[in-house]
Amino acid sequence: MHKSKVTSVSVVGLGYIGLPAAAMFASRKVKVIGIDVNQHAIETINKGQIHIVEPELDLLVHAAVTEGYLRATAVPEPADAFIIAVPTPFKGDYEPDLSYIKAAANSIAPVLKKGDVIILESTSPVGTTEQMVEWLAEVRPDLRFPKSHLDTPDVHVAYCPERVLPGHVVRELVQNDRIIGGITDACSQRAIDVYRVFVDGELLITDARTAEMSKLTENAFRDANIAFANELSLICDRLNINVWELIKLANHHPRVNILQPGPGVGGHCIAVDPWFIVHSAPDMAKSIRQARETNNAKPRWVESKVVEAIRFVAANHEIAETDVKVGCFGLAFKANIDDLRESPSLDIVHTLAKDYRGQFIAVEPNINELPNSLRELGVQLQTTQAAIDECHIIVMLVDHSEFVEAKPELRKGQILIDAKGIWLN
Repeated sequence: MHKSKVTSVSVVGLGYIGLPAAAMFASRKVKVIGIDVNQHAIETINKGQIHIVEPELDLLVHAAVTEGYLRATAVPEPADAFIIAVPTPFKGDYEPDLSYIKAAANSIAPVLKKGDVIILESTSPVGTTEQMVEWLAEVRPDLRFPKSHLDTPDVHVAYCPERVLPGHVVRELVQNDRIIGGITDACSQRAIDVYRVFVDGELLITDARTAEMSKLTENAFRDANIAFANELSLICDRLNINVWELIKLANHHPRVNILQPGPGVGGHCIAVDPWFIVHSAPDMAKSIRQARETNNAKPRWVESKVVEAIRFVAANHEIAETDVKVGCFGLAFKANIDDLRESPSLDIVHTLAKDYRGQFIAVEPNINELPNSLRELGVQLQTTQAAIDECHIIVMLVDHSEFVEAKPELRKGQILIDAKGIWLN
C-alpha cells in the first residue's frame, strides 16, 4: 500500500546536517523526533536553542520546539520515516568507518513497523545502503526489506545525500535539487513523499549505488579543481609570480574557471569523500588520489613558510626563535562558519604550536573558546588588533568576511604569509 502522508519523522544524528533537516520538517508541522547520543545537544535543542552555528537555524529550532513539533531524545521512537545523518569518518589507511551508520540502524530497528521508510543521508561508500539493509534484516527478521526491483518490502529504504553549503543550509535544503536513490523504484517514490514536505528543488530519481557515487563524485570533482589551484600556488611561489593575479587573468578566458588556492582542504566532505572512491577502486582512482595527496600536502607547505619566517625574524631582529610571536587568522575549515572539522588551518596552527609553544595567537571570530588541543599548547584566542600589535608574523588562513572587509595596518618589518591572497595588496 502506498502511504503518501508523512506525519512523523525521526532524524538520527542532530549535527550540521541532521538538525537543519529536523527543523525544516518541523517547520512544515510534521512531528519530528530527533535522536542523538550527545546529551548536551539533546538538552540544548529541547530548550529551543542550537549547539552549532548556522544562520536562521536558531529561529527555526526555537519555533519548532516552542510549538511542539520538535523534540530531541537519546532513545528512538516509532515514526513514519527515519532519516540517518550520522558521521562517516575513515580509519587506518583512509578506510571508511561505517560503525556510526551500523549503530544508527541497530538503534532504530526495534521501533520499525510495516510501511516505514528509512533514508540514509550520510556520505557513504558505494554499497553502504545495501549493507545497511542487511544489518536491519539481521535484527528484524520479521520484516521484509527491499532486495530487488521486483520486491514489495515492508520497509522501504533509499539513499539521498545532502548537498548543502555550511552557512546557507536553511535556504539550500529547500531550494537545492535532491538525488533520490531507492533500493527499488517503490523505495524512491516513498523517499520522494518524505522530501516533498519541504523541498522545492527537483527530485532526481536513480538507484542507491548511483546516488552514493554521485555524492562522492561531486566532492572529488571539487577536490581535483582545488588541487590544481593549490599546485599552481606552489609553482608560482617558486617562480616569483603572484598566483592570485595569474588566476584572475587566466579566468578571463571564456572557458577557464580556476578556483582559488588556500592552505589546504577541510570539512567533512571534500577532504574525506574522495578517499571512499579510492578505497573502492584503488588501481583506477589515480588522479583522484593525487588530488587528495596534493591538497593534504598544502598545510605542510604553509607550515614550512611560517618556520622560514620565524627563523628570518629571529636572525634579523637578533632575538631568540622562542621570542617570535605568530598571529594566525582563521581556524575554521572555510569562511564564515564555526566548523573546525578536518580544518587545514587548525591543523597548521596545532602542528606549529607543538614546536613553538606559547608563541601563537589565533584570531577566529566565529568561536568563543579554543579547542583544548590548542589551549594545551599555549595558543591564545585574541582580537585582530591584539594579534597585529603583538605578533612579528601574520598568517592569513581563512577568508572570513571580517578579515576581507578590514585589512589591518601592518608595521614595517612585520611579515605577512597570506594563504588566501586577501591581504597581499
